[in-house]
Amino acid sequence: MEGLTEIGSSKMFGGYNRRYRHFSPTLGCSMTFYIYFPPSADSQKLPVLYWLSGLTCSDENFIIKSGAQRAASIEGVALIAPDTSPRGLNVEGEADSWDFGVGAGFYLNATQEKWKNWQMYDYVVNELPKLLSDNFQQLDTSRASIFGHSMGGHGALTIYLKNPSSYKSVSAFAPIANPIDCPWGQKAFSNYLGSDKSLWEEYDATSLVKKCNKFSTPILIDQGDEDKFLHEQLLPHRFEEACRSVGAPFMLRMQPGYDHSYFFIATFIEDHIRHHAKALKSGD
Repeated sequence: MEGLTEIGSSKMFGGYNRRYRHFSPTLGCSMTFYIYFPPSADSQKLPVLYWLSGLTCSDENFIIKSGAQRAASIEGVALIAPDTSPRGLNVEGEADSWDFGVGAGFYLNATQEKWKNWQMYDYVVNELPKLLSDNFQQLDTSRASIFGHSMGGHGALTIYLKNPSSYKSVSAFAPIANPIDCPWGQKAFSNYLGSDKSLWEEYDATSLVKKCNKFSTPILIDQGDEDKFLHEQLLPHRFEEACRSVGAPFMLRMQPGYDHSYFFIATFIEDHIRHHAKALKSGD
């Protein structure tokens, strides 16, 4: 594991949460990520399920708060939780606001010189899977699925729609589903990508689904109807309309009374793990 250091380990549901640090050439800084290895890691190669977290989060939030390890242990799926942006680069203004810069990489490749290190799309799609494949013989990175929350739901949907042959399935909790038309997305895209709106559409799930014609399994989205960001920032019904227009298989489950928090995620996480485990084990 040259260049990869284990910095934490905790047993949970018979498996282990293990945290690693490495230098990322893609981002130009040190990065951390978690892997949850279920107990079956000792006896068989495991499919991988990437989790992308939301604004202000690190690689730790999901591992600590979601309770996903119980279902992952039962289903025999490894969970991979990367960080949400480069850190420690000291770019002017990187930490001035909670919804941009540090902790807010938006899973895109920035084109503006100031933010040239913000290449989270390449990190998640290319660098991290290769790092896992090279260093962990118990992981089968050719069997992969992806999901996430809020900004990470946006990331999961867009990465899947741009690389449908690389992932068996996708799901999201309260994703930013139409970022070119909401304040969070407009702030991030204008700073990372500049003024060219055609570039913005390359990272907008509602735009991308209209161009994607390969779906290995239905897209699953859970959304709380008491989420304070629902109507201004998340816009899941725009994505639903786009899916309908092209016949994309899709489930939007509006969950009464739930908000944007990890209490909501923890409530439905087992459904999502099972959704992905079924696709990962289908042998497609």
